[in-house]
Amino acid sequence: MLKSVLIVMIAALALPAAAQEGGSRGSDSLESLTKPHDYVLHRSSSYDRTGGNDDFRELAPGAELTLLDAEGPGEVTHVWFTIASDEMFHLKRLVLRMYWDGESTPSVETPVGDFFGLGLGDYFVYQSLPLSVGQDKALNCFFPMPFQKHARITVTNEGKRKVDAYYFNLDYRSYSRPLPADTLYFHAQYRQASPNTAVKSDGKNLNGENNYVWVDAHGRGHFAGVTMSVLENADEWWGEGDDMFFVDGETLPSINGTGTEDYFLGAWDFGGKPFAYQLYGAPQVSPERAGSRWSVYRFHLDSPITFTKSLRATIEHGHANDRADNFYSVAYWYQTEPHAAFPQLPPVDDRLPKLNPAHN
Repeated sequence: MLKSVLIVMIAALALPAAAQEGGSRGSDSLESLTKPHDYVLHRSSSYDRTGGNDDFRELAPGAELTLLDAEGPGEVTHVWFTIASDEMFHLKRLVLRMYWDGESTPSVETPVGDFFGLGLGDYFVYQSLPLSVGQDKALNCFFPMPFQKHARITVTNEGKRKVDAYYFNLDYRSYSRPLPADTLYFHAQYRQASPNTAVKSDGKNLNGENNYVWVDAHGRGHFAGVTMSVLENADEWWGEGDDMFFVDGETLPSINGTGTEDYFLGAWDFGGKPFAYQLYGAPQVSPERAGSRWSVYRFHLDSPITFTKSLRATIEHGHANDRADNFYSVAYWYQTEPHAAFPQLPPVDDRLPKLNPAHN
């Protein structure tokens, strides 16, 4: 029963493999193993071309490494990384970018760690449906990423030290015919507020003014979810903020939640215990005091939030935005191209999590 539910959740994303194979992603169902598949599977990896065991790439400071350069039509189905670096916060210093069909600006731009839900620069193990971190530093992504003509995926070292070993495996399909014309492209965008600006008010917030913004997208598509990490700058509960989604230019949100832990499908400050499930979790939970670190995620694979013109996805930082904690997030969505310009990625030193106690 659970397997069937998860299959339906994946199918809800309406991805190209479903269209190619008659309505369900073949790799997601044991029942489909008896049916032929209309694709050729490839892998772009860091294996040692000499036949030896040096199955990695070094990455000097300032250098860019191309992980995938493939012709379409196709679809990336799995991304796996593991990284050997002794530089502190290398997960925040390495930047992942993905370009579809020759676009000049990436559809994915985010620090590597944040992309996998590790937004405070440290590793921890958890499992969700589209993202997971295996023992001990195995970074996995199963978001399908279709492309009609070409795909290019890179990682750039914005740190000060060489990455001794960057291991990668990217599995992707090649199709013999074009993808459906209405196929949507995968996007992921990093944002941060370090810190948020605390707002003094009458405690009312109807229109989302001063909310933390996960993404402001333009085009047609659907919102698939978000990962977010928090560094508390003051004692007590940071998560009294409501999520608010503004669809197609709304001035008042048509989707309005009841609290941060509620949006991430926990309750009562997450009960002080970490948890990680297929579509939601709080795998990093701490005491409610300054310096505490939290990481949470929510994926809308059961019912992605659709938009035809635009989507502004936001959340309050504290009740009516009365707290000034540090937020770091990555939003994941699918949409038509072209996409709206992304905010400029903050300089690497600004991305590192630093306590700002004077701001609360």
